[in-house]
Amino acid sequence: MWIARCLAALLAVVVATTSVSAQEFPNKPIRVIVPTAPGGMADILARYFAQKFGEKTNQPVIVENKTGAGGVIAADYVAKAASDGYTLYIGFHATNAILPTLDPKLPYNPAKDFAPILHIANLPNVLVVNSKVEAKSVKELVELARAKPGALSYASQGIGSSGHIAGEQFRLLTKTDIVHVPYKGAAPALQDLIAGRVAMMFDIVPFALQHIRDGSVRGLAVAAPERVPVLPDIPTMAEAGYPGVQGGAWFALFAPAGTPPAIIDLLNKAGREAFNAPDVREKLEPRGVVLVLGSPAELGAWVAADTERWAKVIREAGIKLE
Repeated sequence: MWIARCLAALLAVVVATTSVSAQEFPNKPIRVIVPTAPGGMADILARYFAQKFGEKTNQPVIVENKTGAGGVIAADYVAKAASDGYTLYIGFHATNAILPTLDPKLPYNPAKDFAPILHIANLPNVLVVNSKVEAKSVKELVELARAKPGALSYASQGIGSSGHIAGEQFRLLTKTDIVHVPYKGAAPALQDLIAGRVAMMFDIVPFALQHIRDGSVRGLAVAAPERVPVLPDIPTMAEAGYPGVQGGAWFALFAPAGTPPAIIDLLNKAGREAFNAPDVREKLEPRGVVLVLGSPAELGAWVAADTERWAKVIREAGIKLE
């Protein structure tokens, strides 16, 4: 009986402490860890959040870029940080959904080491072909690939990139023989696509948008559930007859696992307010960024589904890191 009363008292203290800390949060600077260099999409999103949340709370929100190892250094740093809401992470498809399958020696567990806060944005892939490729639709491209096995090549941003895995997903689902040509980044891959050295590529809408508009590449379909507002005339993969081809880049806000739910909810609300601000939307949406802004639970479900989808493709295609 005495032990039970002690445990109950201890629990009451823990609950009270958590409640007070959540009510007082934040009372010191917050750091948002970004896994990529300044100027990239993760960095841009982090700085919008930092600006808006800092203005609201009168607390400094510091964006810290920790680059290296494809985002692993930053992700591992946050995974091992204190669970108090003062160290946050802009996670993305690579560190939180693709690498768990590609890298068995990953030093963190995305499913266990992070608390989901806010799914900020999707940057859907768009299937683009060189302007001189005969195919004017996905159906025609598949027919061309089947008529000339091994003749069509597709560029990617590198081994294990979203463009690479999307290309393999396309190859598997369409049962075509297309050849992967990896590059060191999206820019050189897109340059070679425009020059005609490769036939096709899956690239995110913000990178491909201007080239589609000026006619240097032809957009055939977006790998998203719905059409992208900045490319209203380009059908979805489902509309083109291949609903299984889905994917692209995504970015989300995470905290270390064990962060109090009240703080998670506060950060989720603050994030939704920040990215719903008209001045933020008018800068992001014209670039092809699709703002999501759901609940922590919805982000958790999204990451789990994305991890499962890419794990299946990685295993079936036999993709391995070099």
